[in-house]
Amino acid sequence: MDHPAPTPEQNAIEAAAFRRLLEHLDSHRDVQNIDLMNLAGFCRNCLSRWYREAAEAAGTPLEDSAARERVYGMPYEVWKRDFQK
Repeated sequence: MDHPAPTPEQNAIEAAAFRRLLEHLDSHRDVQNIDLMNLAGFCRNCLSRWYREAAEAAGTPLEDSAARERVYGMPYEVWKRDFQK
């Protein structure tokens, strides 16, 4: 399904929903990426890749590590050490 270009208001709403999703994932660090992938078909790594791809499509180069840090709320290596089982 093709979606029409979002309005500025829709962009703001979608950005707020994205931030809410990040907050939700951050408050459920016990949920492993494999659990997300099995249940929802995507995980935090997928989300960070989509974030990087969207940045690049908007003309803003973004390293994978920076995209992952945005999604994980911390450097990926710290998250893996402290929360990955």
